[in-house]
Amino acid sequence: MAGAVALTATLALAAPAAAHAEVEADNPQALAENVTLTFVCEAESASAGFKEVRVVLPAGIAPTDVTLGEAPKGWKLTATEDGYTVGGPAIKTGVDAEHTIKIRQLPDAKELAFKTIDTYSDGEISRWIELPTGGKEPEQPAPVLELKAAAPGAKSVAPSPTATQSAAPTTAAASPSATATESDATPAAGDTAADEDEGMSSGVLAGVIVAVLLVLGGGAWWLVKRRAASSES
Repeated sequence: MAGAVALTATLALAAPAAAHAEVEADNPQALAENVTLTFVCEAESASAGFKEVRVVLPAGIAPTDVTLGEAPKGWKLTATEDGYTVGGPAIKTGVDAEHTIKIRQLPDAKELAFKTIDTYSDGEISRWIELPTGGKEPEQPAPVLELKAAAPGAKSVAPSPTATQSAAPTTAAASPSATATESDATPAAGDTAADEDEGMSSGVLAGVIVAVLLVLGGGAWWLVKRRAASSES
């Protein structure tokens, strides 16, 4: 009887040290694709409800590889440099915060630690970010997902495109410059027509001047001839 009482007391004292943020997967296998993870953060506050959960992603999972599945009503996912946050209107006091995300592909690892930070509506923060060290269990352990070995032939997929890659110029975008260069080097049809009109106008004007000179010359020759005839008579 004394042993049973001691065991019960030991378990009762150990209970508060259990993980208050947990993670599970529908396919916990290395290199598995389109895996759904479920996060559960247990409510501890007696006066406020959760309003935000921040998750730090382990190496091998980029924020762009994550999409939100189910979450408390009104909560939205926002990517961060090292993971993401999901939050919105505060949920009821005493209600656990649960949400799911879909991962594009799990990395090739034996286990993954997802450091989690919970924020309550009154500003209280719970940090589940500690990892086991020296064989001792941490007081505020981070959620850890253990993975099975990768399936035979499984390979890493190409990384998701980043904002920098998306903004990089493409061949199609560069082609207008070449077109502009060709246009600058080749005279436009309108410019050619204008040059031809200008040439025609100059030719007509020269012809008129020559005709006037011929008329004037002919008139002068006629006057000289007439005066010579008058002198002889």
